[in-house]
Amino acid sequence: MMLPRDRLIVALDVSGADQAKALIAALGDSVGVYKIGLELLFAGGFELARALAQSGRPVFVDAKLLDIEATVERSTAAIANSGAAFLTVHALDKKTLAAAVRGRGDSTLKLLGVTVLTNLAPSDLIEQGIDHPLAEVALHRAKLAKDAGLDGVIASGHEAANIREATGPGFLIVTPGVRPRGSEAQDQARAVTPRMAIGAGADYLVIGRPITRAPDPRAAADAIVAEIASALAG
Repeated sequence: MMLPRDRLIVALDVSGADQAKALIAALGDSVGVYKIGLELLFAGGFELARALAQSGRPVFVDAKLLDIEATVERSTAAIANSGAAFLTVHALDKKTLAAAVRGRGDSTLKLLGVTVLTNLAPSDLIEQGIDHPLAEVALHRAKLAKDAGLDGVIASGHEAANIREATGPGFLIVTPGVRPRGSEAQDQARAVTPRMAIGAGADYLVIGRPITRAPDPRAAADAIVAEIASALAG
């Protein structure tokens, strides 16, 4: 059974491995998973991910893969070999998702399909040529991910409840764009609080700047974990 802190994924959205290591040292065991996104991946993050995995730390590689099948399959295999615990793939089509599943092989890597990025609003989807309601798009992509054999999805807290109802309890929902009450939404168009996300059915919460840019990152993480615990307790 997961502890409340195990559900907290901290986004190491910094420009270099040294900054990331300093944050990891400051946060210690107050969080469950560390997320390494594109910015850090291109600045020593892949080596950091491998080192963290070897030390027993769960690592979330937020690569958001989307390419031809052979590239997605080989990229997934490389990330699986690093020992990472989670990897993101855009849940836009069956071919991409199936390639990621093949690339994972028999590793323990959990694949998460990205539904709709949390910085996007309905008007942004219209700009992309998508005329369906945002909630319907997110749900459709979640179903694609589940049917393809992925372990879960990345979804806003605004769409999490519908996805949970449609996919059942065993399918992971990881919610980014989470902002503690009173903090700025920044570039998140569909932000929710930790309590709202857990209440909607999220299994994990991804939080970056409210923790990593706080005067005391560990205290900020501890406060969020306390809110997660309170939400789980009802």
